[in-house]
Amino acid sequence: MLQELSMVEQRYLAVREVLDTDATVTDVATRYGVDRRTLHRWLLRYASGGLGALADHSSRPDTCPHQIDPAIEARIVALRRAHPGWGPRTILNRLRRELEVVPSRSAIYRAMVRQNLIDPKPRRRRRQDYKRWERSRAMELWQMDVMGGVFLVDGTKVSVITGIDDHSRFCVCAALVARATAKPVCDALAQALRRHGVPDQILTDNGKVFTGKLAAKPAVVAFDRICQNNGIRHILTAPYSPTTTGKIERLHKTMRKEFFADRRFETLEQAQRKLDAWVDDYNTNREHQGIGDVAPVRRFELAEATPVEVVDGDIEAPPEVEPTRSVTRRVDDKGRISILNHRYHVGRYLAGQSVAVESHNGLLNVSHNGVVVATHARRHLPELDEHLDRRSKAAKPARPTKGDEVLRGVDPGGSVSFAGTAYRVGNAYRGMLAGVRIVGDTVQITIDGQLVRTHRARHDKSKEFGALAQPNGKPRRSSGVA
Repeated sequence: MLQELSMVEQRYLAVREVLDTDATVTDVATRYGVDRRTLHRWLLRYASGGLGALADHSSRPDTCPHQIDPAIEARIVALRRAHPGWGPRTILNRLRRELEVVPSRSAIYRAMVRQNLIDPKPRRRRRQDYKRWERSRAMELWQMDVMGGVFLVDGTKVSVITGIDDHSRFCVCAALVARATAKPVCDALAQALRRHGVPDQILTDNGKVFTGKLAAKPAVVAFDRICQNNGIRHILTAPYSPTTTGKIERLHKTMRKEFFADRRFETLEQAQRKLDAWVDDYNTNREHQGIGDVAPVRRFELAEATPVEVVDGDIEAPPEVEPTRSVTRRVDDKGRISILNHRYHVGRYLAGQSVAVESHNGLLNVSHNGVVVATHARRHLPELDEHLDRRSKAAKPARPTKGDEVLRGVDPGGSVSFAGTAYRVGNAYRGMLAGVRIVGDTVQITIDGQLVRTHRARHDKSKEFGALAQPNGKPRRSSGVA
């Protein structure tokens, strides 16, 4: 009957065989299927510790010089519990103020995982995979938005009108309102302008409180009037592109996580006082990772502070008069003209005639000999009117390269055949006689001595000599019976 031996028993038998017999270590190791160096280790362990030393030992080292100090780990735990929104990088910046030798960011992360303070997540995309942009100085661009989903103790839903300086990440506006309608938004903007100054530009999304350009009946809303009255250029994001205002979206995430997550307020006024204190700490004390771990005020204070008198939106801004632009176009054979890659129908009866096109107030007026013959809604954007007179100019026919030329007829498909390969000429030349020349690795096609097409040679070079030997192409086969 077979009996299964434990690993320790097998090692003991191998050791005793070496000690009690004349067998060599190599022979015994071969019989037991192990390396002779392993058997030597067993002998050494048996000599120093007896039978118990032959059991498996842990491979964990006795010491770990790079292990984080327990006192530092305790400080990490205390900082995280005091500020649940702080991550490894923020805690590292705090430890640099307190300690001379600080652990690495990854060590802090592992300590937080060990203490069940964060849930380990898979690695995100690399930082260099993102394309980031930032204005070169403070007060050059503000980003503004409305953050909803904030509730008071009684369940009342309120909103936060936020604004951030693009270069410094300085929060210029954080106003709590019961409803984010046009007037509260404009009041928050005017207050921010009076407190911090007038920026060059303001970037917002296409919300109705910010712009009326996308409404059914386009209009200039109060927010636009404030921008116009104070010389601010109002920039709008493309629809469905929240990453354009990514900096203020990141502010919303931080504000929800660090301020609104575990706090509820009785009244709007109480919440505003607490929020103002948090914003002050955010601007002056809290390091921002996107600007090199410094407080936003360090960048914002570099802007030149010039006192200005803010003009609100109650004063109507003078209406913008759109300049009238005029260009000339030739009507094609189908009665159409082309304006900035858009085609407009004029009429076949004007084919080949020149017409004048005026762009004004969203319309294109097409006139011929001073008479308006067609009116179309403008399809291109208003800011592209300055490029109205730019169109692809037809290249002047170049002189063909000198060399051996053969003649080929253009088939009904607008192509010619050379060396068994079809080369495109154009439907306008169907039925005409075209000249074909070989120039280097290209095929040049001419009509009446004028170069019309150049192609990269695609035919078999071995057939080129035969094609050039027949300057007028293959003779037609006779249909008669011999």
